[in-house]
Amino acid sequence: MKLIEVFRTNVLDKATARMLVKSLRQLFPGSKISFDLDDCDRILRIESSEPIDVRQVAFSLKTEGYRADVLN
Repeated sequence: MKLIEVFRTNVLDKATARMLVKSLRQLFPGSKISFDLDDCDRILRIESSEPIDVRQVAFSLKTEGYRADVLN
C-alpha cells in the first residue's frame, strides 16, 4: 500500500528543490519525492510504503529556511 503526503511549500527554484529532495531521501529512503514548482502552492509530494512523519518533513525544510504545510 502506498502512502502519499502532499505539502504546500515556499520553494522557488529547481536547484533548491533538488537539494531538498536529496536531503529528504536520507530521511525517507525508498520514497518517491518530487516538487511541482509550476503549481501555485509549489507542491512537495512524498509517496512511500512506510508511514511519513509530516512533522519531520516540515522540520527538515524549516532547518533549510523553507516552509512545508500539509495539504488535506
